[in-house]
Amino acid sequence: MGRIATIYHVPFAVANRASFGIWGSFWPIINRAAMAIIWFGVQSYLGGECIGLMIRSIWTSYAHLPNGIPESSGVSTAQFVNFFLFWLGSLPALWFPIYKIRHLFTVKAYFSPACGVAFFAWAIARANGIGPMIYKPNTAHGSVLAWAVVKSIMNCIANFAALIINNPDFSRYARKSKDAVWSQLVTIPVGFAITSFIGIIVTSSSTVIFGQAVWNPLTLLGKFLEGANSAERFGVFVIATGFAVAQLGTNIAANSVSAGTNLTALLPRFCNIRRGGYICAAIGLAMCPWTLVASSSKFTLYLSSYSVFLSSIAGVMVSDYYLVRKGYYDLKQLYSAEHDGLYYGFFGVSWKGYAAYFAGILINIVGFAGAVGVDVPQGALYIYNINYFSGFLVSGGVYWLLAFFFPVPGTSSTWNEVKYKGADMVVTDGKEVDEAKETEEAKTDV
Repeated sequence: MGRIATIYHVPFAVANRASFGIWGSFWPIINRAAMAIIWFGVQSYLGGECIGLMIRSIWTSYAHLPNGIPESSGVSTAQFVNFFLFWLGSLPALWFPIYKIRHLFTVKAYFSPACGVAFFAWAIARANGIGPMIYKPNTAHGSVLAWAVVKSIMNCIANFAALIINNPDFSRYARKSKDAVWSQLVTIPVGFAITSFIGIIVTSSSTVIFGQAVWNPLTLLGKFLEGANSAERFGVFVIATGFAVAQLGTNIAANSVSAGTNLTALLPRFCNIRRGGYICAAIGLAMCPWTLVASSSKFTLYLSSYSVFLSSIAGVMVSDYYLVRKGYYDLKQLYSAEHDGLYYGFFGVSWKGYAAYFAGILINIVGFAGAVGVDVPQGALYIYNINYFSGFLVSGGVYWLLAFFFPVPGTSSTWNEVKYKGADMVVTDGKEVDEAKETEEAKTDV
């Protein structure tokens, strides 16, 4: 997905016009914007838990803050205050373009991993080892073990599914294609692996320290505060701060900017990236994100189900670029809403793209029903267990077949990526705009 933008330097909202049509591209954009808003709320709530730990590290009595919110709401007064403080603290950062607050990400890149390693070392030190979990014999075997591994991989991909489709929003700034390839090829799997390893070992250590496995690192940090001395409270404060900075940086880069970019594509006359970021924050506050994270299994199920829609979008776009068009895009036509344009489609919608998109969803629908408790054939559950791959491959395959029998315009018979130069990418057909002249003409008209 990222390579498309490294060649043509267009965002996701523009790149998907080739496969879904000029106006048909709006639905995938809405999907991505919705996920950005939902993730903003969820990660703000998790960031709020970090804020709560920071406050408790300074004032231990904060842990006993009276609750004035009904239990049926799913959140306590302290939890809501934590969430609101993090949300409020995020708002100033949304005002600035990312390049103006780039040093926040520099701090995050060094400080947050260091805090994770410190937490890892502290847990091992308190447990006098890595705990018994790592030595326990395997309790699952054969197909049960295999499907457990597969479903875990799908959960990891579902966690990243939204960023997969809008990868062009970031990779379009790459100077060379390989700049976007190697950085992601190495850091994403290695980052996930190291983070997961630290989490497992810390949880294993918690079984020795507290007699039970505590999987939530923030819950475990809270337990470290029980009976802690001033030095230990300071340690919890620093680690919680590192985690809060990580949540803030991720929320800005992956959520508010993505939401702002896509809302700008939907409503260019009324919205820009900054306004879109604040709209994202407002809805993220109103959506009551604690209802989603109340149960880890419920949240995992939600992620898996939504990744079905996102995988179908990715499948269509990848098939269109690599198999059908063989890397060839007419950049100016991507910005044209003329009815005879290459990417206009049927009334602005590519019926082939949407037929393939729905095919990728339908292959997983029965299995999803089984995942929520409906009695369905076992085969459907197996297909749903690999929902991202099945949706991606089916949607991509169907699009390729439809394009084979009903050829689309603007394709190439051989691999043909057109690397546009700066002058070629001017929207005014290569004519530079003289701003002084334009202003003078406007005054004359008045």
